[in-house]
Amino acid sequence: MNRKKILLIFAHPDDEVLGCGATVARLVKEGYKAYTLLLGEGITSRDRKRNIRKRKNELILLKQQAIQANKMLGIEEVFFYDFPDNRFDTVPFLEIVKVIEEFKNKIKPSLVFTHYKRDLNIDHRITYKAVITACRPTKEDSVREIYSCEILSSTEWSYPNIFCPNIYFDISKTINKKIEAMKVYKNEVKEWPHPRSPQAIEILAKKRGCEVGLEYAEVFECIRLIR
Repeated sequence: MNRKKILLIFAHPDDEVLGCGATVARLVKEGYKAYTLLLGEGITSRDRKRNIRKRKNELILLKQQAIQANKMLGIEEVFFYDFPDNRFDTVPFLEIVKVIEEFKNKIKPSLVFTHYKRDLNIDHRITYKAVITACRPTKEDSVREIYSCEILSSTEWSYPNIFCPNIYFDISKTINKKIEAMKVYKNEVKEWPHPRSPQAIEILAKKRGCEVGLEYAEVFECIRLIR
């Protein structure tokens, strides 16, 4: 069987779990092969000046956590690129596009999950724009579906918050996988009432579920769907 492929393209480790972790876990169960591309290094924006040497051990640990969390969701492989955290606007835009194109051409996904274009985080916004550019709908391109995700502590913190989902995935059987995968990111998961707490993740999934008569749901804006 020629299994369909998914590519998750996100700015930072943990975005992929927060944005579509439970949906991807469900789709993997249904026969999809999934891969993740994380463009940014994470963490280094917490210092006034970027200091890779100071954060070296933390960055190694973060990548290890990303591999473990993605494995829990059933993802085949995680690819990393070390663009500077919360400084994507200092990188030539074409360079980001070329990196995405490289991995997209390697995986040849039919379905892509990525950020929302109006997130608060600058890296998220640039990643979205770069994905749309890299996935131009030519005859040869493999991508048939592109979905924007909501990322807790970024999407809802933007103003005006106009994320308007039009796709709902029933994640009643995989919400626990998402929460457990997020817990692997020990320095990123927070205590209630922070949006990245396990309780907040479950509450959002319940809220999205009840909007359409489900127990739990993850939601997306459909950017492109070719049938």
